[in-house]
Amino acid sequence: MLEKKLKEASRYIDTKLSEIPDTVIVLGSGLGRITENLAEKVSIPFDEIPHFNSPSVEGHSGNLIYGLMNKKPVLILSGRIHAYEGHPLDDVVFPVRLMKYIGVKNLLLTNASGGVNKRFSPGELCLITDQVNLTGTNPLLGRNHDFLGKRFPDMSKLYSPELRGVMLSAAEESSVKLHKGIYAGVLGPSYETPAEVRMIKTLGGDLVGMSTVFEAIAAHHAGLNVCGVSCVTNMASGILDEELAHEDIKEKADLAFQSFSSLIHKFIEKL
Repeated sequence: MLEKKLKEASRYIDTKLSEIPDTVIVLGSGLGRITENLAEKVSIPFDEIPHFNSPSVEGHSGNLIYGLMNKKPVLILSGRIHAYEGHPLDDVVFPVRLMKYIGVKNLLLTNASGGVNKRFSPGELCLITDQVNLTGTNPLLGRNHDFLGKRFPDMSKLYSPELRGVMLSAAEESSVKLHKGIYAGVLGPSYETPAEVRMIKTLGGDLVGMSTVFEAIAAHHAGLNVCGVSCVTNMASGILDEELAHEDIKEKADLAFQSFSSLIHKFIEKL
């Protein structure tokens, strides 16, 4: 059934795009502006692609976009759906599986996250070096899709060391401050309690958010090279004496946009 769905979605994309780039970027909350200056842009709404779901969360536009970034072709998934919206995990990871199916090689996952590490500040960026899946579930549950990957994929290099090296080099060349850290994924949609944030810190987490971990697992299982960058948009619950609101997170993502844009453009240039 999954392979049939992937074939149908792939055929539709073939009617819209003349080429498939090597790299796709998934944009997190408030980071969609990076698509504004793409050259030769082609935009396909998610709801036109067979078996895609459109996001219901503000800050996620819901378009698959082709364009040239620094004269290099790239695909962008502008927005994502989340498990907390009520979607089955197969639907949550369908877009990244489709990217592999149509021939993409590299996946850059971006997100807005809460800072657990007190060295981080809102508006800063962090390269994801590893992750902790605290959702209590996994997108590989159920019958294995052998045409995508093996039953028990090794996760020791979930985030590609090669792509991490390219990203660090891009940060240096673009003079962008880039932390390194471990991303803890939770189910949401409620923000974490201070006790949960203390637990995440004890487990080694530097960042916390409600996305990314499922996509990374499914993409790695399918053989994509995965890289991840978080925009720290707030300090996690209990780190500072303040309440969290989605509107504030989008505002901080806007403040970080110039650094984020410079970093991503340089990363694509260096691939």
